[in-house]
Amino acid sequence: MNDVVRVDLGSRSYDVRIAPGLLGRAGEMIAPILSRQRVAVVTDSNVAASHLDALRAGLDGIEIRSLELPPGEGTKSWTELQRTVEWLLAERVERRDVVVALGGGVIGDLAGFASAILRRGVRFVQIPTSLLAQVDSSVGGKTGINAAAGKNLIGAFHQPALVLADTNVLSTLEVRDFLAGYGEVVKYGLLGDANFFHWLETNGPKLAAGDVDLRTEAVRRSVLMKAGIVARDETEQGERALLNLGHTFCHALESATGYSDRLLHGEGVAIGSALAFELSARMGLCAQEDPSRVRAHLSDMGMKRSIADIPGDLPNADALIDLMAQDKKVVSGKLRLILARGIGEAFVADEVPHDLLRGVLSDALARRI
Repeated sequence: MNDVVRVDLGSRSYDVRIAPGLLGRAGEMIAPILSRQRVAVVTDSNVAASHLDALRAGLDGIEIRSLELPPGEGTKSWTELQRTVEWLLAERVERRDVVVALGGGVIGDLAGFASAILRRGVRFVQIPTSLLAQVDSSVGGKTGINAAAGKNLIGAFHQPALVLADTNVLSTLEVRDFLAGYGEVVKYGLLGDANFFHWLETNGPKLAAGDVDLRTEAVRRSVLMKAGIVARDETEQGERALLNLGHTFCHALESATGYSDRLLHGEGVAIGSALAFELSARMGLCAQEDPSRVRAHLSDMGMKRSIADIPGDLPNADALIDLMAQDKKVVSGKLRLILARGIGEAFVADEVPHDLLRGVLSDALARRI
């Protein structure tokens, strides 16, 4: 199995290395891109406790300075961005140096954005420690922070110089966090590869139970699909929008739950993907069996699959639609959703009947009662 996926972007191309044990080999992989033998590592306190010593040992002679930020979505803020940039400046990080993002999607997004704006652009390496980050947020160069108006509304495209996805670290994740990341894995099968979705239906439970080879293959296939899409559409002018399957629903639900642990991002993606298929079926775009098949697989995996699975109060359908209207994918005031003509056949829909969308959300909310 080839453990290297190339993201082909001309002079800004880079490798995504996927294999167990990469933390222990980090030095040999990062050293060739260093101008001097030092790196600045941005991480969070939870990840640092689990993996920072292993990374330090793996860097083997490369000087390491580290900043530990608070864990959680709240870290993707102006306050922590300023703290990170000021720390990098205090550490005298130069344009030719390398910043290492060691953590999940929050750290990758924040450290990547800090690298993008520091000295008008400093190189950075992603070492994703969550399943969600390994298959999605560490690849493709989207960086940023959240705003009061919505998620990821402030940011920049800034490609990493290298991504190291050590699949051994996934064994340290809590079950809920692993399954949340699996929501992004399922998304790849649903949007463009029906065979991969079938493979997940067969292998998902064993993968969740800890099979490292299956986990590595799931990450590899996910990254391979994303790398191809990013190479063809880096700044989301067309095809890359398909990667947002489920995300417009997800971001509205995350906002409605206050970006709290009531709903993790990957859980929202899974629920949002199921809602997108339900809406597609009601519009006559796909078979009625498709949304049932999506929900059945999420249920087999022990995952959240419906709005009914989100604890606590939620606003009504109209309020959720208003939150969806804040999404980055709104164009000229029109809500664009990723819908599907079948499993593996997603497309961008510019016209979505408001009454059907409202009906899908109202029915989902009614099931909470």
